[in-house]
Amino acid sequence: MRTRLTLGRTSEPADELRVLEWHLEVGDEFAKNDLLVELETSKSLVEVRAPIDGFLRARLVEAGAWVSLGAVLAIVSQGNDDDADDGSLLPAVLEVV
Repeated sequence: MRTRLTLGRTSEPADELRVLEWHLEVGDEFAKNDLLVELETSKSLVEVRAPIDGFLRARLVEAGAWVSLGAVLAIVSQGNDDDADDGSLLPAVLEVV
């Protein structure tokens, strides 16, 4: 099953964040708490870590782009053979530290 990874509240008081660098390519496998992407606020760097084990299926925001809270950053799946888009996307909020 595919899951939308959305940007939740950060420890920084910011409405928008800039995507600095993705640490995975589409198709890569990751484990819970692996660093997925680095974001920037006007005051600090924010590391976004994986809330689940899985595979990166799509990056919906590229490096350099600004995003608002609640934006969908990526699509992931928990199984490597989960290539079909069955339309059943579950919301998940990325853990930001």
